[in-house]
Amino acid sequence: MKIRVATQNDSPGIIALIDRVYQEYGDAVNLEGAEADLMDLQTNYFAKAGCFWVLEDQSQIVGSHAALVSAANPSVCNFRRLYLDAALRGSPWSQALMQLTIDWAREQGCKRVEFWSDTRFARAHRFFDKFGFQKTGEIRQMHDGHIPYSEYFYFLALDHQ
Repeated sequence: MKIRVATQNDSPGIIALIDRVYQEYGDAVNLEGAEADLMDLQTNYFAKAGCFWVLEDQSQIVGSHAALVSAANPSVCNFRRLYLDAALRGSPWSQALMQLTIDWAREQGCKRVEFWSDTRFARAHRFFDKFGFQKTGEIRQMHDGHIPYSEYFYFLALDHQ
């Protein structure tokens, strides 16, 4: 397995990965709504001071993570699209993918990471806790998927020493 920067050709594999995860919760990818950004990684990530990584196992995408430096506040990095196949959650590969993205945010000069996480992803929330992310208690209701869902807000202050 290896972690590498994604290309536009990875879009179908990333979509398939996220769809596999959503199916665990009786949901599916919505390319006309919540996951529309996945159709054009160049425009939605790389052209916007961001990056998108994939974890690849024998040419299959089994993990993903993306980051965007905030246009409104360049000291903030927004994390997106952290997904792993079930067997890899909590593994050293999941830790490496998260650490790579945190390190990238630091390299961009960001002082804080922020993101929203689906309330259904309880195991992911325990994983975020281990990395020191804090949940503020703020919850937002989302209606851009096939079924409505809620998200928790998380943040991490980055140490630049």
